[in-house]
Formats: sequence, C-alpha cells, structure tokens
Amino acid sequence: MNLLKSTMSYKAWVFGCLLVAGVTGCNSKTENKQTQAEKPAVTAEKAEKPASSTTKTILFFGNSLTAGYGLDPSEAFPALVGKKAQEAGFDYQVVNGGLSGETTAGGKSRIGWVLRKPVDVFVLELGGNDGLRGIPLADSRKNLQAIIDTVRQKSPQAQIVLAGMQIPPNLGPDYSEQFKTMFTELAQKNNLTLIPFLLENVGGIRKLNQPDGIHPTAEGHKIVADNVWKVLKPVLEKQQT
Repeated sequence: MNLLKSTMSYKAWVFGCLLVAGVTGCNSKTENKQTQAEKPAVTAEKAEKPASSTTKTILFFGNSLTAGYGLDPSEAFPALVGKKAQEAGFDYQVVNGGLSGETTAGGKSRIGWVLRKPVDVFVLELGGNDGLRGIPLADSRKNLQAIIDTVRQKSPQAQIVLAGMQIPPNLGPDYSEQFKTMFTELAQKNNLTLIPFLLENVGGIRKLNQPDGIHPTAEGHKIVADNVWKVLKPVLEKQQT
C-alpha cells in the first residue's frame, strides 16, 4: 500500500540541499513577517531520512499562504493536501517551500538552489504580495516566467501547477483585472495546470481569515486545500500511468 512520507518543512528541504552542496547557511531577504517561533522546526531526522526510491516529491513554493502564517505547519494547506494524497493512496513526499513576505522577485532569486533536488510536482503560489504592493505587472510576469523556466530546466520531468490569485481593486480595476488574468495567460502560454483562484470561498470572508483579513484561519486552510486538491488529484493520477 502506498504511504505518503512525512511532510517536510522548507528549512528541512534546504538543509538537505545544503549538506549536498557543502554550504553552511542561507537567508531570504524578503522574509519580513513570520517570526522564528512560527517557522516549522528543523530536525536532523527529517532532513536526513532518505525517501524511498519510488517516492515522488511535491514542492509547494510560495509565500505566507503556503507557509501557513499564524498557524501550526500541520494546519497549512500543503500538509492538508498531503493527507488527502495519503488517503488516496499516492506515494508522495510533500515539501512546504513557503516564506512569509515573499515576492516573485524573491522567489526568482531562490528557486535555483531550492531545486538542487529534483521534484515531480511543483506548485507555484507567488504574486499576491506583488499585487498588494502595486508592483508593475510586467515585472511580476517576468519573474514568474523566470521561475517556470528554471523549474523546466532543473526538473524537466516536473508537472507545474500554478495557483491563480486575485486582489481587491484598491489600485484600480484595470490593475486588479490584469493581475487576475496574468495567471491564466501564463498557464496557457506554458501549458501549466491552473488553480483558478487559490482562495476561492475564503478570500474576503471574515470568519475564515485571521484578524489581518489576509491570512486564512485553520478552517480557511481546509477550504484552500480542497481548492488545490480538486486540481492536483488529476495531476497525480496522470503520473501513475
């Protein structure tokens, strides 16, 4: 029977990569909200325990939404999706590569060494912080394309899933509409699998978000996990054939 390997934190994943590379440490300059206490703990057991030769890897690469800001890592949607995969009998190791405060530019800068180890499914969840900061969409699009290109180069076998995002019309309806369509256009251009809107039935609903109105509660993450699983399950099924 297929068993899902324990969900790995981003730091454990990086630690394993750095051991191979012989590098002693690294840091993301764009991380500016999540405290050390909130980050998943790194343990030598998780970092060093080898996966089965038949185990595939799903890497969730994103910002505080992926990281599960304000929650226990086990409550964040990547871990919940991992449980769904386990229950469905898929043999996948799930890695949470979320960093709070991350932008597309930050993701572009770290993607190369994150992919020192190959992955089979790459879920890209970035762009929300760009939109909230009013970063020019041409820059965000260019950065996301660079990340996609790097994944294709480093892990050509990987199936890429792009998480679509939407933002309030604070910066004008044109900007918010173009922001929304950017993800659809990137998915079509690169033949990616698209999650139409990651926060469907969660975004803007007060009871499903923390006091900041941005980050989902544990209940909100359960709905986000459902949104992801609807799209991801067929991808995993296809890889089994």
